[in-house]
Amino acid sequence: MIKTKSLLLCVLFFLVCSKINADDRIMIFGDSLSSAYGIDRHDGWVELLRKKLKEKKIKAKVINKSISGETTAGGVRRIEKALESINPTVVILELGANDGLRGLSIKTMMFNLRKMVEKIKQKGGKCLLVGIRIPPNYGPVYAENFSNAFSLIASETNSNYIPTLLVGFETDPSFFLSDQIHPNEAAQKIILATVWDALSVMLTN
Repeated sequence: MIKTKSLLLCVLFFLVCSKINADDRIMIFGDSLSSAYGIDRHDGWVELLRKKLKEKKIKAKVINKSISGETTAGGVRRIEKALESINPTVVILELGANDGLRGLSIKTMMFNLRKMVEKIKQKGGKCLLVGIRIPPNYGPVYAENFSNAFSLIASETNSNYIPTLLVGFETDPSFFLSDQIHPNEAAQKIILATVWDALSVMLTN
């Protein structure tokens, strides 16, 4: 009886320790803003995140599933397969910019974002939802409603939230490529700092 109890205690201790020391799997699920568009991949904020985790001796694997030009509709089509193969503990969901730049339905975008967040949470992952602000190409009302959509989804789904990756430089042209849409190399460290402030509190290690 004593041996059985001791064995059970050992098993429980092992399971608890395994949970505490389990490596986080951080999946980046975004568009060109997260795929180092127009710059060397090693200079992008995702690669800088890998380096930061290593420097801080945090056991976490970063898997980047971002695709340049991706919309929320495209994200919905492929997120389930990505979740199944990676089983992430944290997902940085950074989609919607291309919906806005194309003037697509905000209602549909919100539906897609909500669906992706739900799938993430159904798989046991935490979601860090990243918003974006767009220029008023389709009018100020569309731009405002578009930007507000992300905070509404974050609130509805109880997700962690970043208003935009471009915090601190979104109106400064010196931090963008010649297209004035994509952040340049100099902006990547600022983006990382913004992501890290939100992400660091979500990690288990």
